Amino acid sequence: MEEKEEKKEEYYEKNGYRLYKKEVKLRSGKVQTIYFFSRKRPKSGRQCALPDGYTVKINKRSGMPYLRKKRKE
Repeated sequence: MEEKEEKKEEYYEKNGYRLYKKEVKLRSGKVQTIYFFSRKRPKSGRQCALPDGYTVKINKRSGMPYLRKKRKE
């Protein structure tokens, strides 16, 4: 009998917004990962954990979170 392992997808959430990532192809042909927050499930992209080297800030006007690279001290 096989045991099914449940995959719990790790994700980051702040103020009701979840962090998603998506691979996009640039005009140069290079593939780049973009990160974005959304309250609803987007058409494309998948949930992800907070990437290393980034911190989350909150937009004062809209209350929406965004990623910012950590500063080197």
